[in-house]
Amino acid sequence: MPTPKPIPGSILSPMTFPNVKGGEITVGGPKDNWTLLVVYRGKHCPRCKKYLNILNDMRGDWAEAGFDVVVVSADSREKAQADVDEFGWGFDLGYGLTEDQMATLGVYVTEPLSPDEADGNFAEPGTFVMRSDGSQIIVAISNGPAVRPELGELLDGMIFNKTKDRPHRGTV
Repeated sequence: MPTPKPIPGSILSPMTFPNVKGGEITVGGPKDNWTLLVVYRGKHCPRCKKYLNILNDMRGDWAEAGFDVVVVSADSREKAQADVDEFGWGFDLGYGLTEDQMATLGVYVTEPLSPDEADGNFAEPGTFVMRSDGSQIIVAISNGPAVRPELGELLDGMIFNKTKDRPHRGTV
């Protein structure tokens, strides 16, 4: 049975993930900056690598616009570190996303086709943008790897929403 989807404008309860760089990453709740949170399928997904490579190249643009960028998957530390080593990603990369956290985010969850695909159930893509108060202004989830927001359009739209203090949409 599908998990209820998050309501735009609602405050994301803080959740914490271990960071490949060490320490922890917390998303949700009040922050100094707005937050872009990208949930990716994991090391097994080549479409995720393409998307995250684009995001990595845009890190400075997001930071300049006042956004913290956080990326997370259900992968183990070893798999997440292998991706960082291979692709040189500089954003905060969390790992060990739990099924309870997946449910809180409202992402779709998939059972792996084989142990070669993933070690256990994993999250399908999700892209979330939270205002500094922790409210979710963008909730974009997909049930498969081929559908994700185009990052340049998303950044442009978020800069507009931030500078014009636009309301949350999709709340009716």
